[in-house]
Amino acid sequence: MGRISKLFELTATVFAFALVLGACGKSSTKSPTKTAAPSTGSASSKLTGSLTVFAAASLTEAFSDEKTALTTSAPQLSLTYSFAGTSALVTQIQQGAPADVFASADQKNMQKLVDAGVVEAPRTFARNKLEIAVAPGNPKHITGPADLAEADLRVVLVDPSVPAGTYSQQALTSAGVTVKPKSQELDVKSALAKVTSGEADATIVYVTDVKAAGDKAAGVEVPDNQNVIAVYPIAVVKASTHHGAAVAFVDEIVTGGGQQALRTRGFLPPA
Repeated sequence: MGRISKLFELTATVFAFALVLGACGKSSTKSPTKTAAPSTGSASSKLTGSLTVFAAASLTEAFSDEKTALTTSAPQLSLTYSFAGTSALVTQIQQGAPADVFASADQKNMQKLVDAGVVEAPRTFARNKLEIAVAPGNPKHITGPADLAEADLRVVLVDPSVPAGTYSQQALTSAGVTVKPKSQELDVKSALAKVTSGEADATIVYVTDVKAAGDKAAGVEVPDNQNVIAVYPIAVVKASTHHGAAVAFVDEIVTGGGQQALRTRGFLPPA
């Protein structure tokens, strides 16, 4: 009986030891719970309060898309846009309009504000190209800039005081074409509207404007050797009363989600 008792005790000891080992094994393989540190450095986390952005008319769709995206990523931001011809926006800012950020369709107009000490250092965020906008199906059979000189065509152009107008004149000069426009509009959206409404047969706007028009317009390519690349800079207005949010918005457009919105709408990358 003594031997049986000792054997029983030894068996019990081994069993208990096995339980301990099993428990230790489970403990060693269980991953510790990790708590993700909150992100405090993202641009969207600083996008709070009210912000007014003055932007070239050609940015309407892309910036509107970005505003929709920011309602989720930056719900504390109240964003207001003012879209118009770049030169008109420059005049408004120079006259003290309450803008926090300015996005230009060219470097020349932005430089006016830089020289006047009105904005901080600009950053390039996109590029664009010109395209001829015509009626759906291209009923006038326009093939390029040279056709715009035809006397029976109703052509409207963007006013030369606006970047798209300057670029258009440069493209026409490169093509050796002289056009007598029916009218000269103060921004690309107004010029495009003349075509989509049937008031004009053709205009020169940006590739992105023709794309935004959807089935209301068709595009005719401007050859690369006649085309002009538009460069878009953006800057914080020094008089901004929401400086932190303005800086964060510029970051969002230059390196954040704004880049996706711009690419989707047909803009070229900044470099």
